[in-house]
Amino acid sequence: MKIVLSPPVDASRLSKFKSIAIGHEVVNAISLKEAKEAIFDADGFIGKITPELLGNATRLKWVQSMTASLEHYVFPELVTHPSVLTNMRGIFSDVVADHAMGLVLSFSRNLHRYVVQQMHCKWAPLGGEKGRVDFASGPGVTNSIDLKHQVLSEKTLGVFGLGGIGKEIAKRGAAFNMRCIGLDPFCLEPSKEIPQPWPMERMDEFLGKSDYVVIAAPHTPLTEKLFNLDLVKKMKPESVLINIGRGAIVVLDDLVKALDQGLIAGAGLDVFEIEPLPEIHPLWKMNEKVILTPHVAGYAPPIASRHLAFLMDNMQRFLNRLPLLNCVDKSRWF
Repeated sequence: MKIVLSPPVDASRLSKFKSIAIGHEVVNAISLKEAKEAIFDADGFIGKITPELLGNATRLKWVQSMTASLEHYVFPELVTHPSVLTNMRGIFSDVVADHAMGLVLSFSRNLHRYVVQQMHCKWAPLGGEKGRVDFASGPGVTNSIDLKHQVLSEKTLGVFGLGGIGKEIAKRGAAFNMRCIGLDPFCLEPSKEIPQPWPMERMDEFLGKSDYVVIAAPHTPLTEKLFNLDLVKKMKPESVLINIGRGAIVVLDDLVKALDQGLIAGAGLDVFEIEPLPEIHPLWKMNEKVILTPHVAGYAPPIASRHLAFLMDNMQRFLNRLPLLNCVDKSRWF
Protein backbone atom coordinates (compact mmCIF):
# COMPACT_ATOMS: atom_id res chain seq x y z
CA MET A 1 0.00 0.00 0.00
CA LYS A 2 0.96 3.63 -0.41
CA ILE A 3 0.45 6.38 2.18
CA VAL A 4 1.07 10.08 1.57
CA LEU A 5 1.97 12.57 4.33
CA SER A 6 1.21 16.24 3.64
CA PRO A 7 2.29 18.62 5.07
CA PRO A 8 5.56 16.75 5.60
CA VAL A 9 6.56 15.53 9.06
CA ASP A 10 9.96 15.78 10.70
CA ALA A 11 12.62 13.12 10.24
CA SER A 12 12.03 11.54 13.64
CA ARG A 13 8.34 10.91 13.10
CA LEU A 14 8.90 9.86 9.50
CA SER A 15 11.35 7.15 10.59
CA LYS A 16 8.78 5.80 13.07
CA PHE A 17 6.08 5.70 10.39
CA LYS A 18 8.39 3.88 7.99
CA SER A 19 9.37 1.39 10.70
CA ILE A 20 5.80 0.08 10.84
CA ALA A 21 5.26 0.28 7.09
CA ILE A 22 7.94 -2.14 5.92
CA GLY A 23 6.93 -3.47 2.52
CA HIS A 24 4.74 -0.42 1.91
CA GLU A 25 5.47 3.02 0.45
CA VAL A 26 5.37 6.14 2.64
CA VAL A 27 5.70 9.46 0.79
CA ASN A 28 6.59 12.51 2.90
CA ALA A 29 5.51 15.15 0.38
CA ILE A 30 7.58 18.31 0.78
CA SER A 31 5.34 20.37 -1.49
CA LEU A 32 1.73 20.46 -2.63
CA LYS A 33 2.93 19.61 -6.13
CA GLU A 34 4.59 16.45 -4.86
CA ALA A 35 1.53 15.60 -2.75
CA LYS A 36 -0.74 16.00 -5.76
CA GLU A 37 1.40 13.67 -7.83
CA ALA A 38 1.81 11.12 -5.03
CA ILE A 39 -1.85 10.94 -4.07
CA PHE A 40 -2.81 9.77 -7.57
CA ASP A 41 -2.32 6.10 -6.68
CA ALA A 42 -2.24 6.42 -2.86
CA ASP A 43 -4.35 4.22 -0.59
CA GLY A 44 -4.04 6.39 2.51
CA PHE A 45 -3.44 10.06 3.30
CA ILE A 46 -2.34 11.66 6.58
CA GLY A 47 -2.46 15.43 6.93
CA LYS A 48 -4.48 18.26 5.39
CA ILE A 49 -6.54 17.08 2.44
CA THR A 50 -7.82 19.68 -0.05
CA PRO A 51 -10.32 19.54 -2.91
CA GLU A 52 -7.43 19.71 -5.37
CA LEU A 53 -5.61 16.79 -3.76
CA LEU A 54 -8.75 14.71 -3.40
CA GLY A 55 -9.65 15.36 -7.02
CA ASN A 56 -6.39 13.78 -8.12
CA ALA A 57 -6.82 10.62 -6.02
CA THR A 58 -7.95 7.50 -7.84
CA ARG A 59 -8.00 4.82 -5.16
CA LEU A 60 -7.93 6.64 -1.81
CA LYS A 61 -9.51 4.61 1.00
CA TRP A 62 -8.43 6.42 4.19
CA VAL A 63 -7.87 10.05 5.22
CA GLN A 64 -6.43 10.87 8.65
CA SER A 65 -6.82 14.40 10.01
CA MET A 66 -4.07 15.71 12.25
CA THR A 67 -6.62 17.45 14.48
CA ALA A 68 -9.74 16.58 16.46
CA SER A 69 -11.79 19.49 15.14
CA LEU A 70 -13.09 19.14 11.60
CA GLU A 71 -15.08 22.30 10.86
CA HIS A 72 -12.02 23.64 9.04
CA TYR A 73 -11.30 20.31 7.38
CA VAL A 74 -14.37 18.87 5.67
CA PHE A 75 -15.66 20.04 2.30
CA PRO A 76 -18.48 18.74 0.07
CA GLU A 77 -16.30 16.52 -2.11
CA LEU A 78 -14.78 14.87 0.94
CA VAL A 79 -18.19 14.28 2.52
CA THR A 80 -19.39 12.36 -0.55
CA HIS A 81 -16.09 10.59 -1.21
CA PRO A 82 -16.07 6.86 -0.30
CA SER A 83 -12.86 7.15 1.74
CA VAL A 84 -13.01 6.79 5.53
CA LEU A 85 -12.10 9.91 7.51
CA THR A 86 -10.57 9.59 10.99
CA ASN A 87 -9.61 12.33 13.44
CA MET A 88 -7.60 12.83 16.64
CA ARG A 89 -10.41 12.96 19.20
CA GLY A 90 -9.55 11.48 22.56
CA ILE A 91 -5.93 12.52 22.98
CA PHE A 92 -6.91 15.87 24.52
CA SER A 93 -9.81 14.78 26.74
CA ASP A 94 -8.22 14.78 30.20
CA VAL A 95 -6.16 17.90 29.51
CA VAL A 96 -9.16 19.95 28.38
CA ALA A 97 -11.27 18.60 31.23
CA ASP A 98 -8.65 19.76 33.75
CA HIS A 99 -8.83 23.24 32.25
CA ALA A 100 -12.62 23.27 32.43
CA MET A 101 -12.57 22.18 36.06
CA GLY A 102 -10.01 24.85 36.82
CA LEU A 103 -12.46 27.45 35.55
CA VAL A 104 -15.26 25.97 37.67
CA LEU A 105 -13.07 26.07 40.78
CA SER A 106 -11.95 29.63 40.07
CA PHE A 107 -15.52 30.89 39.88
CA SER A 108 -16.68 28.89 42.89
CA ARG A 109 -14.05 30.50 45.12
CA ASN A 110 -13.66 33.83 43.24
CA LEU A 111 -9.98 33.12 42.60
CA HIS A 112 -10.01 35.29 39.48
CA ARG A 113 -11.06 38.28 41.54
CA TYR A 114 -8.51 37.65 44.26
CA VAL A 115 -5.71 37.45 41.70
CA VAL A 116 -6.62 40.97 40.54
CA GLN A 117 -6.65 42.18 44.15
CA GLN A 118 -3.27 40.58 44.76
CA MET A 119 -1.79 42.65 41.93
CA HIS A 120 -2.78 45.75 43.93
CA CYS A 121 -1.70 44.37 47.35
CA LYS A 122 -5.34 44.56 48.41
CA TRP A 123 -6.74 42.51 51.32
CA ALA A 124 -10.49 42.53 50.80
CA PRO A 125 -12.57 39.37 51.24
CA LEU A 126 -15.64 39.34 49.06
CA GLY A 127 -18.59 39.91 51.34
CA GLY A 128 -16.67 42.44 53.39
CA GLU A 129 -14.31 42.18 56.33
CA LYS A 130 -17.22 42.75 58.75
CA GLY A 131 -18.51 39.30 57.90
CA ARG A 132 -15.41 37.57 59.27
CA VAL A 133 -15.98 35.39 62.34
CA ASP A 134 -13.79 35.74 65.43
CA PHE A 135 -12.11 32.96 67.35
CA ALA A 136 -14.41 33.40 70.31
CA SER A 137 -17.84 32.98 68.72
CA GLY A 138 -16.99 30.93 65.62
CA PRO A 139 -19.27 30.54 62.57
CA GLY A 140 -22.60 30.62 64.33
CA VAL A 141 -24.51 32.09 61.40
CA THR A 142 -24.10 32.18 57.63
CA ASN A 143 -22.31 35.47 57.02
CA SER A 144 -21.62 37.75 54.08
CA ILE A 145 -18.28 36.11 53.26
CA ASP A 146 -19.89 32.66 53.27
CA LEU A 147 -22.42 33.85 50.72
CA LYS A 148 -19.67 34.89 48.28
CA HIS A 149 -17.91 31.51 48.30
CA GLN A 150 -19.42 28.27 47.08
CA VAL A 151 -19.04 24.62 47.98
CA LEU A 152 -19.20 22.54 44.83
CA SER A 153 -20.93 19.58 46.48
CA GLU A 154 -24.09 21.71 46.58
CA LYS A 155 -23.90 22.64 42.88
CA THR A 156 -25.03 21.04 39.63
CA LEU A 157 -22.61 20.65 36.74
CA GLY A 158 -24.30 20.56 33.35
CA VAL A 159 -22.15 19.18 30.53
CA PHE A 160 -23.23 19.89 26.96
CA GLY A 161 -21.51 17.38 24.69
CA LEU A 162 -20.80 13.93 26.08
CA GLY A 163 -17.89 12.80 23.96
CA GLY A 164 -14.50 12.04 25.48
CA ILE A 165 -13.96 15.54 26.86
CA GLY A 166 -17.48 15.83 28.27
CA LYS A 167 -17.19 12.50 30.04
CA GLU A 168 -13.87 13.50 31.59
CA ILE A 169 -15.38 16.79 32.81
CA ALA A 170 -18.22 14.86 34.45
CA LYS A 171 -15.67 12.61 36.21
CA ARG A 172 -13.99 15.65 37.69
CA GLY A 173 -17.27 17.21 38.74
CA ALA A 174 -18.31 13.95 40.41
CA ALA A 175 -14.96 13.87 42.25
CA PHE A 176 -16.04 17.16 43.88
CA ASN A 177 -19.41 15.56 44.72
CA MET A 178 -21.25 17.78 42.26
CA ARG A 179 -24.51 16.58 40.80
CA CYS A 180 -23.71 15.94 37.14
CA ILE A 181 -26.21 16.11 34.30
CA GLY A 182 -25.46 15.88 30.61
CA LEU A 183 -27.09 16.70 27.31
CA ASP A 184 -26.08 15.59 23.83
CA PRO A 185 -27.93 15.42 20.50
CA PHE A 186 -26.36 12.05 19.62
CA CYS A 187 -24.33 10.48 22.43
CA LEU A 188 -26.85 9.10 24.93
CA GLU A 189 -24.74 6.29 26.37
CA PRO A 190 -24.98 6.17 30.18
CA SER A 191 -21.93 6.54 32.40
CA LYS A 192 -21.29 6.29 36.12
CA GLU A 193 -21.30 10.08 36.45
CA ILE A 194 -24.25 10.69 34.09
CA PRO A 195 -26.43 7.55 34.18
CA GLN A 196 -29.17 9.14 32.08
CA PRO A 197 -28.00 11.63 29.42
CA TRP A 198 -30.67 14.02 28.19
CA PRO A 199 -31.61 14.65 24.54
CA MET A 200 -31.75 18.10 22.96
CA GLU A 201 -35.48 18.35 23.63
CA ARG A 202 -34.64 18.87 27.32
CA MET A 203 -32.27 21.79 26.72
CA ASP A 204 -34.41 24.31 28.63
CA GLU A 205 -34.61 22.02 31.66
CA PHE A 206 -30.88 21.28 31.42
CA LEU A 207 -29.99 24.98 31.46
CA GLY A 208 -32.45 25.77 34.22
CA LYS A 209 -31.01 23.15 36.56
CA SER A 210 -27.29 23.76 35.97
CA ASP A 211 -25.16 26.03 38.15
CA TYR A 212 -22.25 25.56 35.76
CA VAL A 213 -22.94 24.92 32.08
CA VAL A 214 -19.82 23.55 30.38
CA ILE A 215 -19.81 23.40 26.58
CA ALA A 216 -17.74 20.40 25.45
CA ALA A 217 -19.38 19.90 22.07
CA PRO A 218 -17.70 20.11 18.65
CA HIS A 219 -18.46 22.78 16.08
CA THR A 220 -21.05 21.26 13.75
CA PRO A 221 -23.90 22.63 11.63
CA LEU A 222 -26.16 21.89 14.61
CA THR A 223 -24.09 23.64 17.30
CA GLU A 224 -22.94 26.72 15.35
CA LYS A 225 -24.21 29.87 17.15
CA LEU A 226 -26.44 27.65 19.31
CA PHE A 227 -25.75 29.59 22.49
CA ASN A 228 -27.36 32.90 21.56
CA LEU A 229 -29.16 35.35 23.84
CA ASP A 230 -32.43 33.44 23.71
CA LEU A 231 -30.74 30.26 24.91
CA VAL A 232 -28.56 31.91 27.55
CA LYS A 233 -31.70 33.49 29.02
CA LYS A 234 -32.79 29.98 29.99
CA MET A 235 -29.86 29.71 32.42
CA LYS A 236 -30.05 30.62 36.11
CA PRO A 237 -29.09 34.24 36.97
CA GLU A 238 -26.45 32.88 39.38
CA SER A 239 -25.03 30.36 36.89
CA VAL A 240 -21.75 30.40 34.94
CA LEU A 241 -21.23 29.48 31.27
CA ILE A 242 -17.93 27.81 30.40
CA ASN A 243 -16.83 27.11 26.84
CA ILE A 244 -13.86 24.84 26.17
CA GLY A 245 -15.56 23.32 23.10
CA ARG A 246 -15.58 25.55 20.04
CA GLY A 247 -15.79 29.32 19.77
CA ALA A 248 -18.43 29.28 17.05
CA ILE A 249 -20.95 27.74 19.46
CA VAL A 250 -21.33 30.91 21.58
CA VAL A 251 -22.43 34.23 20.08
CA LEU A 252 -20.09 36.62 21.87
CA ASP A 253 -22.18 39.77 21.37
CA ASP A 254 -25.12 37.97 22.96
CA LEU A 255 -22.94 36.72 25.80
CA VAL A 256 -21.81 40.28 26.55
CA LYS A 257 -25.46 41.38 26.66
CA ALA A 258 -26.34 38.54 29.02
CA LEU A 259 -23.49 39.46 31.37
CA ASP A 260 -24.30 43.18 31.25
CA GLN A 261 -27.95 42.51 32.00
CA GLY A 262 -27.18 40.08 34.83
CA LEU A 263 -28.87 37.19 33.07
CA ILE A 264 -25.96 34.98 34.16
CA ALA A 265 -23.27 35.50 36.78
CA GLY A 266 -20.17 34.77 34.76
CA ALA A 267 -18.41 33.16 31.83
CA GLY A 268 -15.16 31.24 31.45
CA LEU A 269 -13.95 31.06 27.86
CA ASP A 270 -10.99 29.36 26.23
CA VAL A 271 -12.38 29.50 22.68
CA PHE A 272 -13.95 32.40 20.80
CA GLU A 273 -15.85 33.30 17.64
CA ILE A 274 -12.90 35.53 16.74
CA GLU A 275 -9.36 34.47 17.58
CA PRO A 276 -7.31 36.19 18.79
CA LEU A 277 -9.99 38.10 20.69
CA PRO A 278 -9.57 41.78 19.67
CA GLU A 279 -8.08 44.06 22.32
CA ILE A 280 -11.12 46.33 22.08
CA HIS A 281 -13.60 43.55 22.81
CA PRO A 282 -15.74 44.35 25.89
CA LEU A 283 -15.08 40.94 27.44
CA TRP A 284 -11.56 42.08 28.35
CA LYS A 285 -13.03 44.71 30.67
CA MET A 286 -15.35 42.35 32.55
CA ASN A 287 -12.78 41.05 35.04
CA GLU A 288 -15.23 40.38 37.85
CA LYS A 289 -17.51 38.25 35.69
CA VAL A 290 -15.22 36.73 33.08
CA ILE A 291 -12.14 34.52 32.87
CA LEU A 292 -10.48 34.42 29.46
CA THR A 293 -7.72 32.04 28.40
CA PRO A 294 -6.15 32.14 24.90
CA HIS A 295 -7.24 28.76 23.46
CA VAL A 296 -4.76 26.77 25.52
CA ALA A 297 -7.01 24.12 27.11
CA GLY A 298 -5.66 21.38 24.84
CA TYR A 299 -1.97 22.05 25.49
CA ALA A 300 0.18 19.90 27.79
CA PRO A 301 3.50 18.01 27.56
CA PRO A 302 1.99 14.54 26.84
CA ILE A 303 -0.03 15.62 23.79
CA ALA A 304 2.71 15.29 21.16
CA SER A 305 3.60 11.72 22.17
CA ARG A 306 -0.07 10.74 22.28
CA HIS A 307 -0.56 12.26 18.82
CA LEU A 308 2.30 10.22 17.36
CA ALA A 309 1.19 7.02 19.09
CA PHE A 310 -2.32 7.38 17.72
CA LEU A 311 -1.12 8.01 14.16
CA MET A 312 1.15 4.97 14.31
CA ASP A 313 -1.66 2.82 15.68
CA ASN A 314 -4.10 3.85 12.98
CA MET A 315 -1.52 3.50 10.23
CA GLN A 316 -0.70 0.00 11.41
CA ARG A 317 -4.40 -0.85 11.54
CA PHE A 318 -4.88 0.41 8.00
CA LEU A 319 -1.91 -1.49 6.62
CA ASN A 320 -3.10 -4.66 8.36
CA ARG A 321 -6.70 -4.15 7.20
CA LEU A 322 -7.97 -3.84 10.79
CA PRO A 323 -10.80 -1.53 11.95
CA LEU A 324 -9.66 2.09 12.17
CA LEU A 325 -10.03 4.22 15.29
CA ASN A 326 -12.00 7.48 15.42
CA CYS A 327 -14.00 7.04 12.24
CA VAL A 328 -15.97 10.21 11.50
CA ASP A 329 -19.46 10.90 10.21
CA LYS A 330 -18.32 13.38 7.61
CA SER A 331 -21.74 14.98 7.18
CA ARG A 332 -21.89 15.78 10.91
CA TRP A 333 -18.23 16.89 11.19
CA PHE A 334 -17.42 14.50 14.04
